[in-house]
Amino acid sequence: MLSAFVSFLVKTIGHMGYPGIVALMFLESSFFPFPSEVVVPPAGYLAARGQMHLSLVIASGILGSLLGAYFNYWISLRFGRPFFLRYGRYFLVSEKSIEKADRFFASHGHISTFVGRLLPGIRQYISLPAGLARMNLPLFLFFTGLGSGIWVVVLALVGFWLGGDETGMSAALHRISILLAGFCLFVLGAYALLKRRARTETTD
Repeated sequence: MLSAFVSFLVKTIGHMGYPGIVALMFLESSFFPFPSEVVVPPAGYLAARGQMHLSLVIASGILGSLLGAYFNYWISLRFGRPFFLRYGRYFLVSEKSIEKADRFFASHGHISTFVGRLLPGIRQYISLPAGLARMNLPLFLFFTGLGSGIWVVVLALVGFWLGGDETGMSAALHRISILLAGFCLFVLGAYALLKRRARTETTD
């Protein structure tokens, strides 16, 4: 079943080209539960076969991720914030808690967005609280692009090198996901340490 689906995606992406990658990655980064693992690696495999250019595959994947993330951000900002400000009390979301979220994303939105884009199950939805908290848009797009860029490059290279070996590709992506989770813990720990040190120096 998976083999047939991957073959279908390879044919679809090969037919649609780079706009197909942008469109599918837009879906992956928005509300739709569409895994990037079945979009970019087949395109990387096509690049290995000389049917696409690896750099353009990566650029298309990042562009689609940015567009999908911005879509979520805009939806949350445009509709989510007014909704919770008006009806939040029915969902145990007070105006005070929204103000706390505003302050959190003003101070830590960049690291939250970057790390969130690297973690499965979070990367598609980190844009929603960012939009709700009105995170600075240029910062949001920069750190979304940075996190998405790392993930898209990983997917494209795995597809380029292992696209013909589904078992090997799946095992490699699993190991890389674990490594990225460890990297995210390291980044968060280092960030917390630097913040604590900065507060200590300020109070001294």
